Amino acid sequence: MTKSEHIFQEACQVMPGGVNSPVRAYRAVGLTPRFIDHAKGAYIYDIDGNSYIDYVGSWGPMILGHAREEVVEAVCEAARRGTSYGAPTCAEVEIAEMINEAVSCSEMVRLVNSGTEAVMSAIRAARGYTGRDYIVKFEGCYHGHSDGLLVKGGSGLLTENVPDSAGVPAAFVEKTLVAKYNDADSVSGLFDAYPGKIAAVIVEPVAANMGIVPPKPGFLEALRSLTKDHGALLIFDEVITGFRLGWGGASQWFGVTPDMVTLGKIIGGGMPMAAYCGRKEIMSMVSPSGPVYQAGTLSGNPAAVAAGLATLKILRKHQDEIYPAVDHAAKALEQAYTAAIEKYHIPASVNRTGSLLSIFFTNRPVESYDDAVSADLNMFKRYFAGMLSQGIYLAPSQFEAVFVGYAHGPQEIEKTKAAIDTVLGSLAPDRDKEA
Repeated sequence: MTKSEHIFQEACQVMPGGVNSPVRAYRAVGLTPRFIDHAKGAYIYDIDGNSYIDYVGSWGPMILGHAREEVVEAVCEAARRGTSYGAPTCAEVEIAEMINEAVSCSEMVRLVNSGTEAVMSAIRAARGYTGRDYIVKFEGCYHGHSDGLLVKGGSGLLTENVPDSAGVPAAFVEKTLVAKYNDADSVSGLFDAYPGKIAAVIVEPVAANMGIVPPKPGFLEALRSLTKDHGALLIFDEVITGFRLGWGGASQWFGVTPDMVTLGKIIGGGMPMAAYCGRKEIMSMVSPSGPVYQAGTLSGNPAAVAAGLATLKILRKHQDEIYPAVDHAAKALEQAYTAAIEKYHIPASVNRTGSLLSIFFTNRPVESYDDAVSADLNMFKRYFAGMLSQGIYLAPSQFEAVFVGYAHGPQEIEKTKAAIDTVLGSLAPDRDKEA
């Protein structure tokens, strides 16, 4: 029995499923999770002494790599001055100004502790600003685990919403409407069905929680037009894409300016921090300026802000170097996947936007939630196990992203390309026949 297997058995006695976030349990791939000892640069090391090239990157924040010296030193210096004050600091003002500089719609910022909290708070502000109750979200887009957003996406536009989680009363989600990602007509239909009642449309500008599904040309523009026409707000959930697609995030990448943006992951530099931001007249609704209440004891925690500031300063200073490099590395992996799929006749497709990519084991292009869930999960299990055995650490789910970072240099990319060829070759239909 490995050390990870032993500690996982112990963990299951004291934590639900043995983990503190569900996908870490490896249930989708039928394996035991690797318990991590430390990480540095592009590599992560488990307690059994194995090293892996890490493409999870703490689910996105580690765009600069693990334990980046400037970030670590910033956290240590902040901690030496005190780990929490429950009072304002100059650093909070500095990072808010930096977010305002980068994010096209941002004029005011509120720092919080998680992406879930950022989205929950942004929606409350949108409802307070518009005086309306209904929210539109999309099938396959995940916006955290707050009650009102844990909604199944039914096949019909106006299907009655059912909570995706036990413990969520149906009344909590009855004001959440579900549309189809990459289908602007489904959104238009909801506006027609609920005239003057929809406060906001919230969308991942690049869907990244059903695997990577880029927006079709014109989709985000249509959402911008529809929300303006109907007096609703457009919220980009950029917890994943913010400061990853580029210094200006998805709104810069696609040239579409929303009314509000939620941020997380990278802005905390690996520490628990997130934010919601937007136009001044909207954000001024938030307490103590306005009647929309939101508070947090650890919001703007000095150590987390220090990590975020250090990360953003590096990204801003070196943006012309970092973002082309990570895009180039991700493109190389995309090409490796595509070549192996064609070479071995694998029923699969690859989606990529910038440094985010996914392979789907399905024989059709993936442009929607329905396309994504057509993927062969058993094939993914075999692929995941094969890549892990080759020293490649990926998210243990078909519906998560590959996060490419600046620490993934030529050596790591070449090793990963070789692993892709080896593992997809082992999945070839002819290989199954020989077996």
